[in-house]
Amino acid sequence: MDFQEYQKLSRKTAVYPNAGSNMNYPTLGLCGEVGEVAEKVKKVFRDQDGVFNEDNKKAIKKELGDVMWYVSQVASELGLSLDDIAQANIDKLYSRMDRGVLQGSGDNR
Repeated sequence: MDFQEYQKLSRKTAVYPNAGSNMNYPTLGLCGEVGEVAEKVKKVFRDQDGVFNEDNKKAIKKELGDVMWYVSQVASELGLSLDDIAQANIDKLYSRMDRGVLQGSGDNR
């Protein structure tokens, strides 16, 4: 599956208030799901000395899927393509790598 197909298929499941003109719902949902990923990782460090087992990985994989769904919906609300977003991100990262500025801070380095 590629990003374009995922975005198209996931959009069919976008059942929320005013889907198609509601940035709030998927943006807030994205924040919540990212928090759930962080919470699961935190508990692995708290309870298992940072050692991830298959159950942890499976649970985090499910949460990352939810993160992807919300990213896809935010992109769709803005009329953006996940393929274009992914390509732009790779272009940005490779430009930074070529210029030796992968590490550091600032969006425009």
